[in-house]
Amino acid sequence: MERIDDDELRRWLREDAPHGDLTTRALHIGDRAGQLRFEARTSMRVAVVEEAARLFELCGCDAIVVRGSGSEAQPGDPLLTATGPASGLLLAWKVAQTAVETASGIASEAARIIALLRNAGLGQPLACTRKNWPGGRALSARGVWAGGAVMHRLGLSETLLVFPEHRSFLAPTEIVSSMKALRSAQPEKKLVVEVGSVDEAMSFAQAGAEVLQLERFSPAALTALRQRLDALGLRPLLAPAGGVTAANALDYARAGADFLVSSAPYFAPPADVKVVIGPSRH
Repeated sequence: MERIDDDELRRWLREDAPHGDLTTRALHIGDRAGQLRFEARTSMRVAVVEEAARLFELCGCDAIVVRGSGSEAQPGDPLLTATGPASGLLLAWKVAQTAVETASGIASEAARIIALLRNAGLGQPLACTRKNWPGGRALSARGVWAGGAVMHRLGLSETLLVFPEHRSFLAPTEIVSSMKALRSAQPEKKLVVEVGSVDEAMSFAQAGAEVLQLERFSPAALTALRQRLDALGLRPLLAPAGGVTAANALDYARAGADFLVSSAPYFAPPADVKVVIGPSRH
């Protein structure tokens, strides 16, 4: 996945220090040479270390990535180092640390769910929703990628996902024709429909839905739906969503899901990164 661009990284820096670092300036230490190191305090799947290094570079420092995004780190493992003026190190420090901790927390939870599936001999992908904080999509997506998962949707502009909220504006007699109109208007897109019951899922499968997003289905309901679809020779992809976590991912996968849709990684605790900053020793 593409790294977060410099414009976005500069926006992060401006948000944190719109008029510079008052404390560093008032202490008159900005020109003093310094060094910095990020270390993992706990086991983690690492994410956005490249962006963290770039933040230091944008602040006039030199930075080296020691463990890149997608790698595993154990307690005490170094993640990156940076050298440069104290002004640059202190300006980028907290923004970079928070970005790595947040994204690595997402990556670690995504990797944990995928590991549960793979260790059980199951190959379903984990797709993470767009249910992240406003303005945080790029950071979240980088965390998802580093954890070995995929993005379910990056935004409303790229996919067709018909929610019940969309259908509330249609008369019941319009729904089937509207599904056909969507397929005609957007022939290169899969038609995804969110459903809340087995009967509703069957209706939309017969109307041409290619993916059924199963909102709050139990694993047993998913299995029942799969059996009814198979009996009619229908094979839309089944994607349980809403409440899918590490605690039940195996149940959904074994019930017949084609892939899992989850927001859980976004709400995992941040990873814990130790930062050591001080004057250069040479």
